[in-house]
Amino acid sequence: MKKLVALLSVAFLAACGNGAASGGANPEEKSIRIAYQAFPSGDLIVKNQGLLEKALPDYKITWTKFDSGASINTAFVAGSLDIAAIGSSPVARGLSAPLNIPYQVAFVLDVAGDNEALVARNESGVTDVASLRGKKVATPFASTAHYSLLAALEKAGLKESDLTIVDLEPQDILAAWTRGDIDAAYSWLPSLDELKKTGKVLITSRELAAGGKPTLDLGVVSTAFATAHPEAVDAWRKAEAQALTVIATDPDAAGKAVGAELNLSADDAKAQLSQGVFLKPADLSSPEWLGTEGAPGKLADNLVSAAEFLKSQQKIDAVPALADVQKAIYVKGLPGVLS
Repeated sequence: MKKLVALLSVAFLAACGNGAASGGANPEEKSIRIAYQAFPSGDLIVKNQGLLEKALPDYKITWTKFDSGASINTAFVAGSLDIAAIGSSPVARGLSAPLNIPYQVAFVLDVAGDNEALVARNESGVTDVASLRGKKVATPFASTAHYSLLAALEKAGLKESDLTIVDLEPQDILAAWTRGDIDAAYSWLPSLDELKKTGKVLITSRELAAGGKPTLDLGVVSTAFATAHPEAVDAWRKAEAQALTVIATDPDAAGKAVGAELNLSADDAKAQLSQGVFLKPADLSSPEWLGTEGAPGKLADNLVSAAEFLKSQQKIDAVPALADVQKAIYVKGLPGVLS
């Protein structure tokens, strides 16, 4: 029944679409609808400093905040987004059946490190992942944190049915944590810092990545928009690359911009940025990540691996073929477009 309701909701959104469903595919329609999330990243620097607006003064650019990748996928299905910041796990879902969303990965915002983690409340009696058996754990479903939670459970020899996992967005996790309604949570910054004040970190996404289960935050663009507005996609990629350079070369400026977006002090935002792993713009087109035209990178393999894990956990219907995922990596103009 839940699956039917979800499908009906998506169909309703696609039907209403407020007239925006096909806007991104129109070359004459100079507008960009961008989804962003409130986690420390270069994407927030692009937004705060108006880098894309400066590069594309003729475009109407609308930024909309989303709480999770699942809701972003729903918006793409409804045809109401052109570009988004979204985690690798929801992207793997989006490229798989039954969603099969026509979007492409065009940027790597960051690699999850200590900025995502599984934390247990001090009063819960939980000392390690294995002792979560019979406990209640919260995480945003269909997110990178959800993927990492399942990977952590598998690593500890636990099944999903060995505990109760509840679907909560980061701010709702904080409220449930304060009330004592949950024993642990897998979440990300900035709310993660609040959880750690009264909790114990059991495992981080950095540790899981070292064990073969990496997660990333990606920039995706709808295939229709990329076809209609390739010059806008180039401008967006250059703006995101500029933000990565700011993070690497001017951490104070990066902290100030991200702090303004997250309502944090510049120092706190700077500290949170230091917990992520940010690539250099030149790394994006390397064989390890996006690759180049005619030579797709290993990011496609990473997404297929994530889809295989999600299929084993019965979270998707089928794993997409590697060739299809490689086609969903937007490498037009790389590496030159970022120089």
